[in-house]
Amino acid sequence: MFYHTEAKPQGWRAIAVFDDRPECLLYVGRSSTHVRGGFTDAYLDLLDDEERDHVRSISLQRWQGAPDSGRWLHQTNLTVPTRAKLARTA
Repeated sequence: MFYHTEAKPQGWRAIAVFDDRPECLLYVGRSSTHVRGGFTDAYLDLLDDEERDHVRSISLQRWQGAPDSGRWLHQTNLTVPTRAKLARTA
């Protein structure tokens, strides 16, 4: 028997990978396009300047498997927003 708790599972996420501390979840979404479109704002909202200085990469991952038994698979690295890019978008 299947119990669905969501109309469409949130199967993608963006993870900040640091050089000196554990990873940090930035954004969860239903598609890679959704995550790519929203992770920059989450990056600005969740991380302070000191934390941003230690971000080594941002990993785009997707869920593989059933909702209760599976694993996150790395798909690609997203571009880490830089100060120059952030200033242009503001």
